[in-house]
Amino acid sequence: MFAVLSWLLSRLVPQVLFRVAISGKVPVIGRRYRWFMRQHYLAPAQSGTFLGLGERLTAGRRDDEPPDQIEKLLLHAFLEDLRHAYLRRPWRIQGWRRTAYPIVMIDDIDPGTTGHTLLRLINDVRNETGRNDPLLVVCASARPPRPSAAPAIGPDDLESAYRGWAKALPKKRRARGPGAWIWSIDEPAVPATETNGAETGRAGGDGPPAFVPPKPPWFARRTVAVVACLVVVGSAGGIVAVRSGWPGCGHSPLDRDVSVREIGGQCIGLSASNGFRFNDQLGQRLLVDVQRRIFTQNEEVRDQWEAGGRHRPLVTLVYLGTLTGRKIDRLPDEEAYAAEREDLEGLAVAQYDGIRTSGVPSKPLLRVVIANAGFQMRYAKEAATMIVDLARRDRTLIGVVGLVESRKVTGTALGLLHDAGILAVAPTLSADGMYRYSKLYLQVSAPNLDQARLVERYASTVLRVRGVRVYYTLGKDSARSDDHYVDTMLAGLKRMFGRRLERVDPFDGETSMTEDCGYRGMVFFAGRWTEFGRFIERLSRSCGDDPPDHVVADDSVNRYMANTKSRRLAPGNIPLTYVSKGWLATCGPLGRRTGEEAARKFSSLLRAPDLLSSPRCDPARSNLPVGERVGLSYDSAMIVLRAVQDLADQRPDPPPRWDPDSIDPVPLHAAIHRRHQTTPFPGVTGDIRFDADGEPVDKMIFLVRAESIPQTDVPPTLVFRCGSAREGDPATCREP
Repeated sequence: MFAVLSWLLSRLVPQVLFRVAISGKVPVIGRRYRWFMRQHYLAPAQSGTFLGLGERLTAGRRDDEPPDQIEKLLLHAFLEDLRHAYLRRPWRIQGWRRTAYPIVMIDDIDPGTTGHTLLRLINDVRNETGRNDPLLVVCASARPPRPSAAPAIGPDDLESAYRGWAKALPKKRRARGPGAWIWSIDEPAVPATETNGAETGRAGGDGPPAFVPPKPPWFARRTVAVVACLVVVGSAGGIVAVRSGWPGCGHSPLDRDVSVREIGGQCIGLSASNGFRFNDQLGQRLLVDVQRRIFTQNEEVRDQWEAGGRHRPLVTLVYLGTLTGRKIDRLPDEEAYAAEREDLEGLAVAQYDGIRTSGVPSKPLLRVVIANAGFQMRYAKEAATMIVDLARRDRTLIGVVGLVESRKVTGTALGLLHDAGILAVAPTLSADGMYRYSKLYLQVSAPNLDQARLVERYASTVLRVRGVRVYYTLGKDSARSDDHYVDTMLAGLKRMFGRRLERVDPFDGETSMTEDCGYRGMVFFAGRWTEFGRFIERLSRSCGDDPPDHVVADDSVNRYMANTKSRRLAPGNIPLTYVSKGWLATCGPLGRRTGEEAARKFSSLLRAPDLLSSPRCDPARSNLPVGERVGLSYDSAMIVLRAVQDLADQRPDPPPRWDPDSIDPVPLHAAIHRRHQTTPFPGVTGDIRFDADGEPVDKMIFLVRAESIPQTDVPPTLVFRCGSAREGDPATCREP
């Protein structure tokens, strides 16, 4: 095979290209060959082809041709090259760079000399072809060829004589006069003079003054050309560098599944292939592993879809999260993105379910694109713009899952997605009123008002305390007006507790907490998890062995509790009760009824040996727990996929090839919303029923307790819950 390819490239291809060029029938190439066959010397049409004309000019064959015709052909070709070289076109910089005609100087052109013959041939070719050329020939002779009856011209009459000659030239060349192109000037004798003993042949110096041609236009100068080339090369290099994310986010610019660029020192953008994985560095092995698994499954999805004749539905969902920018001050290998890793694991499980299920033509195949909006979702607008651009190119993209932090910039991203007609499903967002940014928004987790009600009921009915002290944090460079999660959390606590709130204070890391030591009421942390470590450290340092009786935290602290290395560094042994949004999505039977299909299927998928790098629900192989966000993310994807499957079931049997345009996110959102307002979706984190705004109604929400924060090997226990787990359950708050 290699030999055949080598022969094609070295022998056949050059011959074919040469034959095409000399044929003169293909534009752009073969210009010179076409010219030879169209000029009239030696009657080239009699040869048939350029090769035939060339053979007539070879040694031994050209003796039969008229010598005068051969000479004129060669001279005509030379003049044609000059015409082409001096041709000025806007796109030919080289022609603009030539600002003076070429000059040929010939001495002694007396009749019978070669110079005289050349002068005659130039005159004849110009007359016979009717073509102009840029060549100026200056000759010297004792007996110059002069047209008949042409008077001698002296130096004093040059200007007027030239105008007369130029005016008469068109008529003379049409008459093909033998001296039409010749303009004779008689040079008067100049006596020699002596200067310092040196003889000069001309008065006034050693020779004629030097001739300096005009400079070319500015746009044709070499420096401009060099600068333009550098600008073009630099711009092209810059575009390639931007498209490849160089230097900090490098990837192949040819990989159409990757669109990442560096913004604010972070890699912001999209990836759907192993050509780029976010945060591929020390300490983030599990995060990188799940990305690698998702991207590998993307290839399997494409292969299955093609192998099945494209009959199964193919759906693309984008995970939009915060995968970079978090600074870890304590341990270089700390898993700082455990929550995001859990989100992606839930999507990987949903994706695996579609790959594993064969023989069901309506079962959708899921392709996952991972998008990074940076620390605190600061570049959510830029990431959302990239998602919108991708949706214009990829008709299978119907929705975004994730969004992870309830901030104002997240709302801006939701608005952009809504304007582009893209569905948004939030597994963990819980700030009240996020639906105001998008009419295509669905929320899986209970809103903050429900969370505040859960905490108030727990304080009143279980702890039986009346006093509550609240501390909140906003995170680095964040304001309360921009952080909808903290703002609505505080509003909900004030509404639920009313006058029982003893104080609501910001925590800045330096706040003294000695007044809380031995406090018999509830100390509630209502801030971002990134500052929770400092909160516990300050509380432990301030109180030592006399902490408050009841330390309770919001659901954001789940991220901290999922980070085992951060927990192990927590000082003291302070017990912590915190909110969980997805306690049902575990391996055990807690909160489940025997034989529930969704729970059984989810648990079975988690045990698959070829899915996650560390299988769950299998103590013999891994002790890694199932994080609550795995189930929430899985439910978010399955809500969309189940709706797509319902639409695909309406196709005729056998189903035609899948048309991505048959799924419009706007009516799809309406179908999901309408159906699950009346009939709950059986999620692994509890039944999901939406209100008119897309927020869940009576969604199960839990309080779990860790007896000691640093003890990561002891799982937390369920202590309180609110909502309805399954259809028919009363939506009450109670102990387990």
